[in-house]
Amino acid sequence: MTHWKLFLSLCAMLVTAFPALGETAKDPVDMLGKWTFQTRPYYNGGTCQMSGSMTVTSNPEAGLYDCEVTAVEECEAWGRSVVVQSCKVRRTRNQVAIRSVIEQTIEQKMKVEGLTYVPDNFALTVQSPDLMYGSLISAVNAPVEFRRSIDGIS
Repeated sequence: MTHWKLFLSLCAMLVTAFPALGETAKDPVDMLGKWTFQTRPYYNGGTCQMSGSMTVTSNPEAGLYDCEVTAVEECEAWGRSVVVQSCKVRRTRNQVAIRSVIEQTIEQKMKVEGLTYVPDNFALTVQSPDLMYGSLISAVNAPVEFRRSIDGIS
């Protein structure tokens, strides 16, 4: 019986020391759900700005998520665009990379002929479970902030 008690004590110590043994690793900052984003003003003295929303869904690959971005770009120099993009979110610790592909242009009012909208990619750093900050990397680069949406789930 003594060996059995010793074995149980050791098991209890291991479970306490290594709580993730036998469990799937938990995501310290759950990316899933709805996010909103906004850039700082950019281009030509700050005459342009982008805002929008992103919905992140699961993907079977660890650290990878599927997503959809709806971006609204308003720019005094070249017009207004509303574009829906499919995307992939890759997270490694607190670094997040979002790569997008244009799926649909909902609105495009261009003041300059021949301009085309290019996909919006982002390089972000997780600041908290509800905040990511980094850069829009597209036809232009600009600082951007992503905030978890507080909309209810239905």
